[in-house]
Amino acid sequence: MSLTVSQVQAEMADREAIRDCIYRYARGVDRCDEETLRSVYWGDAFDDHCLFAGTREELIAWVMPLLRARDATSHNIDNIIIRLHGDCADAESYFQGYHVISADGKTTASLQGGRYLDRFEKRRDEWRIARRKVVVDWFRAFADAGDWTKGPQGQAQIEPGGRFPDDDSYSLLDLS
Repeated sequence: MSLTVSQVQAEMADREAIRDCIYRYARGVDRCDEETLRSVYWGDAFDDHCLFAGTREELIAWVMPLLRARDATSHNIDNIIIRLHGDCADAESYFQGYHVISADGKTTASLQGGRYLDRFEKRRDEWRIARRKVVVDWFRAFADAGDWTKGPQGQAQIEPGGRFPDDDSYSLLDLS
C-alpha cells in the first residue's frame, strides 16, 4: 500500500524515531554495547532470532558472548518499510550481517542477508521494539577474511574500529 504525502508528513517524527531505534540495534550489536542494545527493546519484548527465542534480557545474555567471540561484526540495515497504527507500528528492515571468526588458527568470514520483522510500540513518547522475528534470506561463507597485519589495500597503519568502550565513537561523539 502506498502512502500519501500528507500522511508521511504527519508521521515524520514517529518514523524517524523508529528508524533511529532500528539503527541503534546495529550499533549495539556491532560495538557489543549492552546498554545501547537494551535501549532498543521494551523490557517485556520478545525476540525470535532463528537460533534463539526469548526476552530482551535473555537475548542480551545469549548474543553478547557470541558477538564478543567474533573478531568483528558489521550489520548494515536498509530498505525500511514502516506502517504506523496509532501507538503501534510494523516495520520490515533488510539487513546484511558480516562476521569475522577466528578459530583453530584460521580466520574466516560469513555474510548473511535477511529481514527484521518488527512490531514497535510507543510508550511514554518513545518507540521501541515489542516483538522481533529475524528472517534469513541468504548467506555466504568465506574461507578467509581480511588480514589486518597487511591492512585494507596494503595500508597496515590503518587500525580497525573497536568495541565498547574503546571504539573512538565513544570519545568523539555524544550519541547518548
